[in-house]
Amino acid sequence: MSDSSSSSLPFRSMPDGDPSAIPSSHSEAGPDRHAPPDATDHVMDDTDDAPPPGATGGGLSLVSTPIGNLADFSDRAVTTLSGADLVLCEDTRVTARLLASRAISVRTEPLHDHNEQQRIPALIDMLERGRRIAIVSDAGTPLLSDPGFRLVRAAIAANIPVTAVPGPNAAVTALTLSGLPPHPFLFSGFLPPREAARRETLAALRAAEQAGLSATLIWHEAPHRLAGMLADLADIFGADRPAAVARELTKRFEEVRRGPVGTLADWYDATRARGEITVLLGPPGADDRGAADLDTRLRAALATLSVKDAAALVAGAVNLPKRTVYARALELAREEGQPGDPHGY
Repeated sequence: MSDSSSSSLPFRSMPDGDPSAIPSSHSEAGPDRHAPPDATDHVMDDTDDAPPPGATGGGLSLVSTPIGNLADFSDRAVTTLSGADLVLCEDTRVTARLLASRAISVRTEPLHDHNEQQRIPALIDMLERGRRIAIVSDAGTPLLSDPGFRLVRAAIAANIPVTAVPGPNAAVTALTLSGLPPHPFLFSGFLPPREAARRETLAALRAAEQAGLSATLIWHEAPHRLAGMLADLADIFGADRPAAVARELTKRFEEVRRGPVGTLADWYDATRARGEITVLLGPPGADDRGAADLDTRLRAALATLSVKDAAALVAGAVNLPKRTVYARALELAREEGQPGDPHGY
């Protein structure tokens, strides 16, 4: 899947118009008022652009594509894809429509979890022979929720030039709109689709919070699983935890709903969700983190980890010797009827 999940809905095209008419209220749109005269004259100059990999030989380019609005398809992305010998993509049909929107004619082939590893030798051979290959996802920034990492790693190992054409990203866009603390954040792609595995994954994150993790958590989710996911978040992290659900970003019906995760869970239990969805959960408050004593931290960690691993995780967070924490973890595990680690520390 792409970083914004699948692009099953049509892209939104912006009406034609004078680009100069676009409002420039954002700080990055105009010169720095505090800069000395002429300091901004050389902010951006096409003559300074480095040639992309493949301009003088083979290279691999990671090209970001729109997450719903064709106006976000950058000139550099168009140029890079137009100059590629091969474009690797999730779904050739989706990418074909995107390329056709800019009259780009280039060979496309699928790259997915089931064929990436076996294709790497042939693709590296193409790159070493001077071919230019681009990787795209159906929507957004490649690799974040899609295949491609193994090919990039192989290209780096072979000293093949690798570059990125930055652009839209659903997780980061949702984060900036959420009103939740923007850093640090942890993006985990999609949660497991089955409830038991999903709850186990969330419990591990909650245990990490008990051990000191404090970050805004971000996931993508399918509409039919959203209500169940939010209910699990409320149950495991607490119904009062601030959260946001971003839907159809950059599209006509873009929506960001914010509030306690329990309230959002109730809303989407009664209201059918549609479109591409990103879920964000704010970090725990100071009281939430400070109230967790050693036993509380250990019990949370023991819910998903072995005694040894739980002790190691908590010991690092509370700055206590591992053997001391392990001894207490072993006692708690025995109280719960959980077998201890035969090797220990």
